[in-house]
Amino acid sequence: MTQAVEYDVVVLGGGPVGENVVDRARAAGLSTALVESELIGGECSYWACVPSKSLLRPVIARSDGRRVPGLSAAVQGPLDTGAVLAWRDERVGDWKDEGQVVWLDSIGVRVYRGHGRLHGPKAVSVEGPEGEHHLLTARHAVVVSTGSRAVLPGIPGLAGARAWTSREATSARKAPGRLAVVGGGVVGTEMATAWQALGSQVTLVVRGGGLLPRMEPFVSEYIVDALVEAGADVRLNASVRAVERPGGSGPVTLVLDDGGRVEADEVLIATGRAPRTDDIGLETVGLEPGSWLPVDDSCRVEGSEWLYAVGDVNHRALMTHQGKYQARIAGAAIAARAQHVPLLETDRWGAHTATADHAALPQVVFSDPEAAAVGLSLAEAERAGRRVRAVDYDLGAVSGAGLYADGYRGRARMVVDLDREIVLGVTFVGPGVGELLHSATIAVAGEVPVDRLWHAVPAFPTISEIWLRLLETYRGN
Repeated sequence: MTQAVEYDVVVLGGGPVGENVVDRARAAGLSTALVESELIGGECSYWACVPSKSLLRPVIARSDGRRVPGLSAAVQGPLDTGAVLAWRDERVGDWKDEGQVVWLDSIGVRVYRGHGRLHGPKAVSVEGPEGEHHLLTARHAVVVSTGSRAVLPGIPGLAGARAWTSREATSARKAPGRLAVVGGGVVGTEMATAWQALGSQVTLVVRGGGLLPRMEPFVSEYIVDALVEAGADVRLNASVRAVERPGGSGPVTLVLDDGGRVEADEVLIATGRAPRTDDIGLETVGLEPGSWLPVDDSCRVEGSEWLYAVGDVNHRALMTHQGKYQARIAGAAIAARAQHVPLLETDRWGAHTATADHAALPQVVFSDPEAAAVGLSLAEAERAGRRVRAVDYDLGAVSGAGLYADGYRGRARMVVDLDREIVLGVTFVGPGVGELLHSATIAVAGEVPVDRLWHAVPAFPTISEIWLRLLETYRGN
């Protein structure tokens, strides 16, 4: 029997992005339903950001400790892999979401468990785990926040090889003796870092000439050097021609395009993602199943008055923090439209336009060393036709870096728009640089004039003095 219920807003997908939408909608006084087929908290909480960083934090802490005199001798031994995995399990709540459900209930959000699909304009049908059916209708908006999934390329033999994706890599119960990682993006880089330190012999196979191709090229150089020093085998400019794993069990062999072979106990494929929109009823509202959903700056799907798409599905920025930002934008826009308040191009908070998605995307890669970047790289700025100057500085030459770790190695780059005298992008690579990124994000998002940044005095002796050194170098001092 189908039960029909009406809400102001219906959100399809209960990851962090969907949670932020319902939080904003409820704060505006709108009745809200959330539909989720797996765990409330989504990919980020259980198979991506939280478990991966739980695995990486002990790795990075040990690496930092090994470079501190008086401490280094105490941290030379191997990591306790079992303890790290147990901590990972604790951080993800042992893959249970009761706490998330309690919070949603406390703010008045109705949760529907099951597979949700669009059922025509402003409607979502839900098939529950016990065969129950619900039809949810929305007075004002339906929001799609179903995220993305890993994509396995069409390599011969891969389909039957039981390859790991990011999910298996972050939830594995033990370290494989040998792990082959295919792909040099964020997932491949972070998981190669983690499992090499947790006891696996990692071979990283990358099709291009470096890691993290969207960052400045020097970032890859530092991380590759560190992986090799840690014992990993890094193969750049290498492609996998075939995968062999007879019967889908036992060792797996990668056949490379140059005829070389890599043998491993498990293989992680980290070469791309696709939107989870193939079975959510897009065809019932005239959209293509399996497609990314293009949106305007209020995250409303182009051509629609009621359908929104936030997070990975709109393909603007596949990062949790940007998806949550979009959720806040969409929630404010939905509330304003529901209350018939005109959306201004900019208001006091810029609450209805996702401008950071265009100019100030921050990202941290929790490798060893860390990499952090916001805004445009030098190459991106030049391709956009900007007249720019790149200012580079050795992070290890900053006093705070020398105190952070003996032999600190790192680099910073600031890309300056010479016509407007503002910072377009900043990139850091080195231990602990993730905590430097927000200052760079403020400079880029706020379009702070370089001559005003000169008066933002960094504390001594911190690594943030890199800002003074970059500005001095820019000014020619």
